[in-house]
Amino acid sequence: MRRISKNLLFVLGFFFAFSSISAQNLAEIPVPLDPMVRTGTLQNGLTYYIRYNEEPKDRASFYIVQNVGALLEEDHQNGLAHFLEHMAFNGTENFEGKGILNTLERHGVAFGRNINAYTSFNETVYNISDVPVNRPGILDTCLLILYDWSNGLLLTDEEIELERGVILEEWRTRRNSNIRMRDQWFPVLFEGSMYAVRDIIGDTTVIKYHDPEVLRQFYHDWYRTDLQAIIMVGQFDVDEMEEKVIELFSEIPAVENALERPFFEIPKREGTAFVVATDREATQTSITIYIPRRNRDMQKKTLEDLRSGYIRSLYNSMTSARIQELLQQGTPPFINGYTQAGGFMRGYDSYVIGVTANPGEAEKAVEAIMVETERVLRYGFTENELARAKSNILTNLESRYNDRGKIRNDVFARQLQNHYLINAVVPGIEFEYEFANQVIPGITVEEVSAIAREWIREDNRTIVVTGPDNIEHIAETSAFSIMDGVKLAEISPYEDRLLAESLIEKELPGSSIEQTVILEDFDAVEWTLSNGVRVVFRHADYEKDNVLLSAYSPGGSSVKGNDFVPSITLFNELITSYGVGDFDAVSLQQMLSGKRVSVRPMVYDFSETISGNAAPRDFETMMQLVYLYFEQPRFDEEAHNALMSRYVSFVANMQNEPRKIMSDSITLLLSDFHPRVRNLDVSLINEVCFEQIRAIYQDRIHDASDFVFFIVGNMDEEVVRLMSKQYLGSLTGTGREETWVDHGVRFPQGQQKKQIEIPLEIPKANVNVFYSREMDYAPENLMFMRVLRGILNLRYIETIREDEGGTYGVSVGWTMNRKPVQTGGIQMRFETDPERVDHLKPILYREIEKIIAEGPTQDDFQKTIENILKDREQARRHNSFWLNSLYNFYREGVNHADEENFEEIARNMTLEDIHQFVIEFFNEADLMDILFLPQAEIVSAN
Repeated sequence: MRRISKNLLFVLGFFFAFSSISAQNLAEIPVPLDPMVRTGTLQNGLTYYIRYNEEPKDRASFYIVQNVGALLEEDHQNGLAHFLEHMAFNGTENFEGKGILNTLERHGVAFGRNINAYTSFNETVYNISDVPVNRPGILDTCLLILYDWSNGLLLTDEEIELERGVILEEWRTRRNSNIRMRDQWFPVLFEGSMYAVRDIIGDTTVIKYHDPEVLRQFYHDWYRTDLQAIIMVGQFDVDEMEEKVIELFSEIPAVENALERPFFEIPKREGTAFVVATDREATQTSITIYIPRRNRDMQKKTLEDLRSGYIRSLYNSMTSARIQELLQQGTPPFINGYTQAGGFMRGYDSYVIGVTANPGEAEKAVEAIMVETERVLRYGFTENELARAKSNILTNLESRYNDRGKIRNDVFARQLQNHYLINAVVPGIEFEYEFANQVIPGITVEEVSAIAREWIREDNRTIVVTGPDNIEHIAETSAFSIMDGVKLAEISPYEDRLLAESLIEKELPGSSIEQTVILEDFDAVEWTLSNGVRVVFRHADYEKDNVLLSAYSPGGSSVKGNDFVPSITLFNELITSYGVGDFDAVSLQQMLSGKRVSVRPMVYDFSETISGNAAPRDFETMMQLVYLYFEQPRFDEEAHNALMSRYVSFVANMQNEPRKIMSDSITLLLSDFHPRVRNLDVSLINEVCFEQIRAIYQDRIHDASDFVFFIVGNMDEEVVRLMSKQYLGSLTGTGREETWVDHGVRFPQGQQKKQIEIPLEIPKANVNVFYSREMDYAPENLMFMRVLRGILNLRYIETIREDEGGTYGVSVGWTMNRKPVQTGGIQMRFETDPERVDHLKPILYREIEKIIAEGPTQDDFQKTIENILKDREQARRHNSFWLNSLYNFYREGVNHADEENFEEIARNMTLEDIHQFVIEFFNEADLMDILFLPQAEIVSAN
């Protein structure tokens, strides 16, 4: 550790002593590894990384990175890299069967959220996250799991057979229109490469019928120490951890005569390829141009690589800003677009020009995005654009630096994972912050503009068109003609805007504080201003560089009539596109360059809110924005029309999307087809009225005396008090008193079952079961619902996923509502083979009936309680926890931060308590059972 730290100081000292150091010198200096990282390579070739970190407190994360992915498969193994990932959770030498999951879940470490893995083309990564380090023996247990994942998978015939069904259902779940179209255009983009022929999830025939010995052979060939790294990050003794790692993992022998791990090339093509990929369920027409190039992934990185990364970030930031500005004007030429230099596959970057077209306007969209690309090619960027982009990048780095103590274990682990796989730079935020502040100011507009000329070429290109299969798509000749025409067209340089000096030009009157109340239970203070506004402040420095603001007033959209419903539906999306005060959305964004601040007004069913966050240095800017949103709202009809045009195009494209069809159906059924609940479709969009948006806003975000403001963060109380008096004290207060209106929207009564057939390319049954009953919105019931959800989740993983192999996963959720009536709800959803749904869906009900009859098991109950308490312990160490606690206390009168209302309820709950609650809940609950099935004549074999 000491040696690495000295190296870092040497590099920093060398660099900063010569502020005029040349790019040639930078190219000779390697980027140092974060001095907080302990790393080494064992004799068997296994690499380890160990880092001490205290976020979350008393937690640790454990990763094993296998430099092995789908590209290493042979044809008869297609899908087995991913299959092997699944098998790591189904029996190892030291944890038979579901031993890994059962052991970890007893410590509150949940499968899916804390225990997971993924497989990609080039790697497979397993993680155990948020492990409580203060439990006896848990660190040794996690190391033993990594040990088994390295070298101890059992891969029994029985477990392999059981897992086939789970993976087939994952294939079914993931096999959407994007994946089906990808299968059409990947072979063109990656012609001559293994990327063109490998599918990560694999061939269903291989999944169903492969001989287990084939899987074992893939495992023995590729899961080996010279292709593995283990990563441990958390609050533990680094020296002790390193000793344990060396002792345990050195036992694993290196594989003799190991197969060479190849690098997978993407052959360079001459000229341009063109491909159209379509699908019945596709919702949008997109045109994307890929121009790949080799990068330095597999080489040791230098300070010049780090600087080049900043140049690319500046370039992408400025092109993105130009596109967003274009989308705010009149009738935008496309729904969305981008022209950027970015990452691609391992060892490759790519320049990507992409656009999502309005219906029937693909040619117009291609021309517009190519014009913006050509504008950058010819003229580059302006000094003001670059200054704003630099300011934003440096601000983000400063925020990360100031909050470096709140960087989570998993963030560090993912960085080290990439360091192992592709030599990604991981110098640590301290080094990067200092380095960036030295080099970014010296980056010139010419350097950034040169990215376009270096990356955009007319060879080795692939043009990919994707969209619905029932329309005519842009032809290859048309695309080339448009692109050639743009190169010859007259295009003017980008013109920058003149910006105001400040957000608010006038002097504000402010107001005095009429009353001060100390909230001892929250360590907070409440001020009542003379205009009626109430402000509640709590100092919290869990995040050093973060201040949160939230305000609410009762009423919401419920006070408006049914004729306002269409405008209410899109209100929150539209209002922030207008800008505020004298600034349209683009000018406002430019005014806020270099600041980390945002404020957003929202209107919900029963309340209107203002939410915001800022770095402490930008707190005053946040307060200025709050003032403007109240006193000088902006209603920009041009921006309104531009966004509405994009919405019409987007929604029109969604009419054949199965998930929207299902979501819309569920929404209407659960509201019992109430007139205040409507789906987002073209007819609704056409009823949205600009003047109604204005009327809603001026009525709801108007009388500040009806609002309570909550501010939580790393601010001096006196500064907050003075700023509140100046800005919140200058808001209009009329003293009106109002409440929300109950329009009678209710969950349908009784036991209802619906079966709906919809067009589907891949045969799927989609099961949705909803329970709801009236119940007090009380801390005890909130805890009961959390526990019930956790227990059901464990039961369905074991039965429907693991025992039956019937689904990739059952999603279990819970809700508690205070308005319009106090209710609680449980929801279960899963997808499966339509041929098996009649067998699997009854298991949902049988598990509930079993818990009603016998109560939950002690094991399921204890696992759930442990997970709830672990999550709660972590949540309390964040500013947002205290903001929400204050917010809910004023709305409900209950202090949810008090251990009496959470921890004590959980710890004192018994099996008998939850058993009795389950009986009462399900015996009195209404039920809505919605089953979606494919229309027989639509089903295809894709």
